[in-house]
Parts: sequence; structure tokens; C-alpha cells
Amino acid sequence: MPEPIKVRLSDDVHLHVETVGPADAEVTAVLLHGWTLDGRTWHRQLTALREAFGTIRVVTYDARGHGRSSCMALPTATLAQLGDDLAALLDEVAPAGRVVLVGHSLGGMTIMEYAHRHPEHFSRRTAGLVFVSTTAEGHTHTVYGLSPRIARLIRLAETTGAGLLARCGAWRPPRTLLRALRPSIRWMLFGDRCEPTDIRLVTSAVARASLRSIGGFRASIGTQHRLTTLAALAHLPAAALVGDRDRLTPTPCAESIAAALPDTELTVCPGAGHMLMMERPDEVNAALHGVLRRVLDAVPAGSRIDG
Repeated sequence: MPEPIKVRLSDDVHLHVETVGPADAEVTAVLLHGWTLDGRTWHRQLTALREAFGTIRVVTYDARGHGRSSCMALPTATLAQLGDDLAALLDEVAPAGRVVLVGHSLGGMTIMEYAHRHPEHFSRRTAGLVFVSTTAEGHTHTVYGLSPRIARLIRLAETTGAGLLARCGAWRPPRTLLRALRPSIRWMLFGDRCEPTDIRLVTSAVARASLRSIGGFRASIGTQHRLTTLAALAHLPAAALVGDRDRLTPTPCAESIAAALPDTELTVCPGAGHMLMMERPDEVNAALHGVLRRVLDAVPAGSRIDG
């Protein structure tokens, strides 16, 4: 069973963290969730990892303002801060050994920000990367599956609304409202198929996110550009996955990541949307396992690489 712990950051924000596997593992996989979601979205990957790898450690956590982590001051609702949080988290829960970073959506952008802001720390620790339904180009390619003109109007409304939500502090979305919005959430996040349990889990996760985090992170998400940062990581084994029905981070987002990282295995999942961990768990698991095997093969048996 996962072991829950609390990690206190320098600004007194507490992160809810769950770990599985030996604390002195030679390789640790850290799974980072998407915007407005939480660590539970990786449950199918956690099960598969426990069955396939007995020697690695797996870490999931709820980002600040999400899930069971505490809320934060509005100025810290930025991708830059999330990158700093990841560096601090690794020092606390995986201080030694090599790390494989796995990011969905906001989680992938957090990994890129960590690499940008802490290049020496990143290069010393990171041995592999998996990017799931994410982007290195902000909202450059995001048109919600609609015409560019309508997409611009939606983005304007979304940006305005995000600014208002950010000022609502630690309040969380009313569950009754979210239940009414389930058809919209399903359309935005999923592709051709969606299990009822998956939409319930996603709705539950959004209900746990503070309004400050729902609104506050929007600005930096839209403006981040880290293709140059990725190009410096081309030596790492990596994988990138995307659904061809993804309305938030469409196929060109993953293609540009793969172009920046020539050693990346690119997987495009037909009929899938933004929630690949749930919609296409076999494909995500295969990509994650492939990177992990390459990393494990590069670590001599019985050795330990200090961070």
C-alpha cells in the first residue's frame, strides 16, 4: 500500500505525497499530475509498476493548491514555483539514486520548468523522461478542436474567468456545479471512450482543487516556452504520448517535444483525448516501462548513485 507523507516547503505549503517501494531504491519514478487534478489519476500506472518492477520506488504527489496539498499565496501559483517545488521534493523523498520523471499536462510543464530553473540539480538526478499529453509551447497549438476564431474567444473568456477565480483563495468548486458540468468536462478531457469511473474520478479531483489554483496557474501555463530547454536534454531516454482527439495539448505539441528530443519514442493514440493514463493505460504503461528498463539497464547491479 502507498505510504502517505507530508512534505513542508520553504513557504510553509504542505504537499501530500505517496510513496511505494524501497526508500534506498537505485531508481525512483516520480509521477506528476495535470492542472486541477491530483495524484490519483495515475492509479492504473501504479498498479502496473508494482507488478512489473519490484526494486524501484514510485512517488506521486498533489501539486500545491491541488488534491490534499495545502493552498498557497497567489503569487506562487506559477509554473516556476512548481519547478522549484519539484527540486525540493526530490531532495526530501528521493535524495539518492536516479530519477525518472513522468508528467501529464501541467506535470510535464513542471518537469520542463525544473530543468530550466535547476539545470545542475536536474542533470545530476534525472535519468529518463516521459511526457503524457503535455506541451512545451504554452497555448500555441490549443484551439480546443474548434475554429481559430472561436478558440480565441474561448481563450479570452477563459483568461478573464481565471483571473477572477484566482482571487477566490482556498475555496473549492461546488460539487453540485461540477456534476452539472460533467458533460463539458467529458468533452474537454476525453476522446471517443470514457469509463464512468474515470469521469467521476476527474470530477472528484477538480472538486479538491482550490479556486486559486484553478485560476492562478492559467497565465504561466499559457505563456511557457521551453523547447530550447528540452533540446539540451536530448541525451536522455524519453517517451512522449498524445491522443489525436486531445483538445488541450493536440498532436503538434507532442511532435515538437519529440523533435526537440531526438531519442524520444512518440506515440499517437487514435481516438484518445487528454487523459491518456485512463483512456490508454496500456500504451502509457508500455512507454513508461520502456524508459524505466533503459534506465535500469544503465545502472550496474547493486550500485547506488548519490544525488
